[in-house]
Amino acid sequence: MTAPDSKARPTANPDKTLDVMRNFAQTYAKRTDTYFCVDPSVTAVVVEGLARHKDELGAPLCPCRHYEDKEAEVKQGFWNCPCVPMRERKECHCLLFLTPDHDFAGDKQEISLEHLKQVRDSMG
Repeated sequence: MTAPDSKARPTANPDKTLDVMRNFAQTYAKRTDTYFCVDPSVTAVVVEGLARHKDELGAPLCPCRHYEDKEAEVKQGFWNCPCVPMRERKECHCLLFLTPDHDFAGDKQEISLEHLKQVRDSMG
């Protein structure tokens, strides 16, 4: 019997993972002097996608890209948030972390868990 190496067990509390990813996003935005999208629904959808991937795959794989093999991408690590383009050049394809001069950058580095849940539940 081998232990699963690429798939995480679904969490018993998806709200907890959503809050973990919310805290990560807020902390990372502050640390990198980046801001969330002026439309908080964009931020909410991206954070929810990261949380879902963290639950399903064990890592916050970028939810805004198409992958032939998500497990292989997680192992490679290039698109695990924060992805290499974000870490190297502050380029976030998802519009989650935006430099102040970006056309869609808002002025917020925080988002409420309640807003995240509301947007997630409206998608469901």
